[in-house]
Amino acid sequence: MIETIFVAGAGQMGSGIAQVAAAAGYQVLLHDVSRELVERGLERIRRQLGRDVERGRRTAEDRDAVLARIRPAEGTAQAASAELVIEAIVEDAVAKKALFRELDAVVGPDAILASNTSSIPITELASVTSRPDRFIGMHFMNPVPVMQLVEVVRGLATSDATHEAVLAVGRRMGKTCVTVRDFPGFVSNRLLMPMINEAVQALMEGVASAEDIDAVMRLGMNHPMGPLALADFIGLDTCLAIMEVLYEGFGDPKYRPSPLLRQMVRAGRLGRKTGQGFYRYDEGAGR
Repeated sequence: MIETIFVAGAGQMGSGIAQVAAAAGYQVLLHDVSRELVERGLERIRRQLGRDVERGRRTAEDRDAVLARIRPAEGTAQAASAELVIEAIVEDAVAKKALFRELDAVVGPDAILASNTSSIPITELASVTSRPDRFIGMHFMNPVPVMQLVEVVRGLATSDATHEAVLAVGRRMGKTCVTVRDFPGFVSNRLLMPMINEAVQALMEGVASAEDIDAVMRLGMNHPMGPLALADFIGLDTCLAIMEVLYEGFGDPKYRPSPLLRQMVRAGRLGRKTGQGFYRYDEGAGR
């Protein structure tokens, strides 16, 4: 039975996962490479829960109970007490594999390892562990406390028991779980990222301004956010990394990243997190 969840990565995704796990009644250990990053993640959770209290979505007592179930983890060795580990670090296969090798050596024999990767093959990540049958993808959507979906990705060796256990966790978190096969980009980013990439290409070719491209998709297609604004929200480096996975995984030129996307990433214009992407952002604010 899963009672404790170790979340590796305290950034926007990891802190969101920690929050919804604790809100569902799980004990949560939140880890990152430094205590400072963990504290930032905890502060992000406090702010989100505080807004929920202000808007009447939860009581102050409930907020305090959720926070009490989240503890900082000083090192990966503390994952030994968890029945489920959810990795939510940078979208880089080398970094993820190194972390999973480390985690595999310390968690219990029955523990499940899960990755929040948005595109990297689950079977590839599982291959560096001794438990490919207890390895699975849990791709949460951003922002995690708000978005309903979790893509549950079965690797080549993922067992039925692991799949069912993770489905139960997702449902207890209040999420709708959709099971997908282990193909590059899964379903969500196989559809989303080529659209974003094509919007970047249209901007590079001068078809329309960023504002007008986004307006077409918001007003004409009823998307809540235009593709270029969404790319800024996700992070252009993450968008590029996913396109690279799709391009390499399928070998199809339709997934080739736009040269402008590569150029923006090289320039350090990564979107909201750096203050500039396809739009400029004030510090701590939106557009």
